[in-house]
Amino acid sequence: MAIQQISVFVENKQGKLVETVKTLAENNINIRAMSIADTKDFGILRMITSDNDKTREVLSGDTVVNTTEVIAVKMADKPGALYKVIDILSKAGVNIEYMYAFTASDALGAYVVFRVDDVEQAQKLMDDNGMKSLSDNELN
Repeated sequence: MAIQQISVFVENKQGKLVETVKTLAENNINIRAMSIADTKDFGILRMITSDNDKTREVLSGDTVVNTTEVIAVKMADKPGALYKVIDILSKAGVNIEYMYAFTASDALGAYVVFRVDDVEQAQKLMDDNGMKSLSDNELN
């Protein structure tokens, strides 16, 4: 199942990231997973949060906030686990635009988040190959 990821464009200046994270903390929003990529002038903070609607609401006043569908695939903690997933996607012609990992609760385990060019096809491939992916409901 696809999950919603929030992307926030944060100015690459001292204090801007801490302001963004403080806003989330003050609004009781938990960051479940995150990644940040930077350029000279700004960074893209990608997050999976406990409340996407509220995240968009509290951050969109002074910055650009986008929502993107991604898939979070459960990974075994052993050599070759990531290769297995990437190989399945590659052989089917699904392009991975970026990825990052996170660890959920003990019950949920470790996951890799993929942004791909065809979310529906990637999800079907994961399902067909018996690979568990998370839904927004499971994360919350």
